Amino acid sequence: MVIGGNNVKGTSLEDMKKIHLSEYGIEPEVISEAPGVINLLGEHTDFSDGYVLQVAINNTVKVSMSKRDDNSLRFFASDLGERKKTTIANLKYKREDRWANYIKGVLYEFIQQGYNFKGLDITVLGDIPHGVGLGSSAAIGIASALALRNLFDFGITDIQLVQAAYLSESAFIGNSERLTDQFCSYYAEENSSVYLDVRTLEYANIPFNLSEYKLVITNSNVPVVDSEEELRERQAECKKCVDILKLKSSGSSLRDFNQTDLDLSMGKLSEASRRLCLHVVDENQRVLDGKRHLEQRDYLSFGRLMNRSHESLRDNFEVSCPELDWLVKRAAEIDGCAGSRMAGPGFCGCTISLMREDAFPKYDVRLEEYDRIFGFEAEYFICEPAGKAKIIYSNIKQTDNE
Repeated sequence: MVIGGNNVKGTSLEDMKKIHLSEYGIEPEVISEAPGVINLLGEHTDFSDGYVLQVAINNTVKVSMSKRDDNSLRFFASDLGERKKTTIANLKYKREDRWANYIKGVLYEFIQQGYNFKGLDITVLGDIPHGVGLGSSAAIGIASALALRNLFDFGITDIQLVQAAYLSESAFIGNSERLTDQFCSYYAEENSSVYLDVRTLEYANIPFNLSEYKLVITNSNVPVVDSEEELRERQAECKKCVDILKLKSSGSSLRDFNQTDLDLSMGKLSEASRRLCLHVVDENQRVLDGKRHLEQRDYLSFGRLMNRSHESLRDNFEVSCPELDWLVKRAAEIDGCAGSRMAGPGFCGCTISLMREDAFPKYDVRLEEYDRIFGFEAEYFICEPAGKAKIIYSNIKQTDNE
């Protein structure tokens, strides 16, 4: 997670150990690493118990931990040079603690599940841009949960670990989201995407070997906005629509309905509500179709689904912005771009594109034009589908904490 926005990609394991030692006077006992995540398809389907298709990216968060003899908790964000502190007895959300809340929430959820421990020294370092739809908060939660489990050899199961990281955001912090990013960060495999049924948590790793195309993430650098309230309103409206749809067809969420069901409810749903629901219904189908295209290695058809997904996010769910629309349109116009769409909750953030390498020079020219028009300097990077979170260092000392 680029908590402060600096690029620290390539920070070695030895560097991480030295940073922790310099800050706390003791080497870390465990270091974990978790990847960021981006949606390929399935934007705003999670709250309807729908389907998502995601990929872990090779931008990561590292978390190092060592035990203390007291009940103090110390947090150090190396790239920010920021320090936070609290105690085991005072684990609660504080707005001013910002990034540290994601770690505090994980510690709190472990305690809620009956796992007890004394104080900790914790260092965080990463290179995932924050707040632009790349799963930076999920990565810090998963990395923290994985390090904590390893440090004390807790018997928490894999899915309980994922849920603890998710609850640190949803329950402890109060963000409205589902556990899709945490799930992908934990269960991803290299050169694969993760297909997840949010209702059942059934998942599959779908091969995603992009030989001809590259996965290009473009950060619009539009200032990050707080979209929580607007998204909550859209979700609430969709839930109201489900109550109307249930009058003619059975179902408990939008994933249980199709476009015909929406057509049959014309007159009972406002046009604005119908378009919100239409995005979710169609996006769920795009995920299912996209999964099939990836299994067939049909990236051109998959790219067309990405284009349609963006059109729906722009016109039906209305969470895009002029800058994202411009980037998607200009990318899609280039010969060698199979498809492009916005990614993340919306109103700012990134686009994701499938693009051949020979298209990059033309894309560079487009981005220079973007800077002149909008005044923001967009930047892009090539993403390699990455593997799941893991422990990258362990030298655990036995103490009275056990």
